[in-house]
Amino acid sequence: MFENKNIALALEENAIRRGPHPAIIEGAKTITYQELDPMVRRIAGHLVDQGVGEGSIIGVCLPDCADHLMINYAVARLGAVILPLDWRWTEVEKTNVAAFFKVSLIVGLPESELAAFSFISVDEAWHEAVGARAPDTACASGGDRPVVLSLSSGTTGRPKGPMMTHAQFTARFVMQWVTLGFNQHDRYLSATPIYFGGGRSFTMGCLFSGSTVIMFPPPYEPEELIAAVVKYEATTLLLVPTLLRRLLEVPKGNRPLLAGLNRLLSTGAILHVDERAAVMSHLNPNFINYYGSTEGGGTSVLLPKHTGQAASSVGEPIYQTQVQIVDDAGQEMPVGEAGLIRYRSPGVSDRFYNDPEASREAFRDGWFYPGDIGKIDAEGLLYLVGRAKDVIIRNGVNIYPGEIEQVLLNHAAVQDAVAIAWPHAGRGEDVAVFVVANDGTQEEDLRDYCRENLASYKVPSGIFFINELPKTALGKIVKADLVARLGSNK
Repeated sequence: MFENKNIALALEENAIRRGPHPAIIEGAKTITYQELDPMVRRIAGHLVDQGVGEGSIIGVCLPDCADHLMINYAVARLGAVILPLDWRWTEVEKTNVAAFFKVSLIVGLPESELAAFSFISVDEAWHEAVGARAPDTACASGGDRPVVLSLSSGTTGRPKGPMMTHAQFTARFVMQWVTLGFNQHDRYLSATPIYFGGGRSFTMGCLFSGSTVIMFPPPYEPEELIAAVVKYEATTLLLVPTLLRRLLEVPKGNRPLLAGLNRLLSTGAILHVDERAAVMSHLNPNFINYYGSTEGGGTSVLLPKHTGQAASSVGEPIYQTQVQIVDDAGQEMPVGEAGLIRYRSPGVSDRFYNDPEASREAFRDGWFYPGDIGKIDAEGLLYLVGRAKDVIIRNGVNIYPGEIEQVLLNHAAVQDAVAIAWPHAGRGEDVAVFVVANDGTQEEDLRDYCRENLASYKVPSGIFFINELPKTALGKIVKADLVARLGSNK
């Protein structure tokens, strides 16, 4: 079965089966499958000349381009390990990650060179050397051999890198085919950085299956993205919530702006119910929100069919994925009760590289614990309640921020909201909420609304209005910035 093979072998098969079919489109350049496989073999041979071998950890520090994708597959072909390094990081950030993971070599643009590490530039000399080689580099075994270290927590402090094997990565491709509907006829517009887990998995999965990847790297304006979807006849597109919100500001004509897509995907952060409805109306009705993690891949999907109350969930478990809600002792909770989310599937990593302590906490008894609090209803739909570390403990009682946020978001005047713990000398913690609301909204009106819809101990002690919530590029709220704004609470 292909689960036990090196993922790069798929390119050999596609060179025969899909030879003249476009594999990568980059501007005016098209690389077919009969061209892609020998190019990847040549790159692999050039990496061998730099001392790369089985088990070597290779930092790939490149913007989104055809070279990036081919280098990823070349590293995999050698039985080496891809370490994604965001080319936009500062030198300090790159050094921090490269040192922790003990890279053997960094491949990147000349300006990304780090003096402390072996480095090779992807420049004119690189392309000349690669082009002069014979495509005769052998393919290492795959299966349980590691292939990618996918960073799961920023670049400050000690980074976490879940180790993914060829078999686990291939299992994620299969989940994309079965649950999301990816297929060999797709034309995937790569508009989300390959450095991110979704961008990397979807692009590499497309090449594995024999479809077409169209490079359209950020930054770009919303109107340019819309035009690219039409120009390249794209069928599939992954966008982060922040960009979806920008697209919603573009005036719509007689049909949705991205009507030509077979599927529009989003991951990284969950959209509010109203935002999701606007995306389906304004952009594309075949909108799928994909909940998951870097360590575990996809967990559940919120599909267009999920309406009404189901629209506030994160959907149903994906193919071959078992999801449970448990207490701190690992005992399964009754239907509808909140607890720790854990899940398992063939695509879930089983450890962090060089971090046994974090591995013991996140990977237990064959399950992955993402650190989220959730509940499962009688229909089997998964609902997020909050992060375990974000639980507010007021007078010894657990309060889940997501519940408070959802109530506030149901208020007609509230555009966005986040609840966080507010340290209190007597109660341990109180509830503080930061709210983006319409002009003229009064704090007491929102507090009264909370009293009508929440138990008294969940009602916020402090409601703070803010013009915009601080968010990452993926749309996740930076709660540390909000905590820093909180004053004394006695």
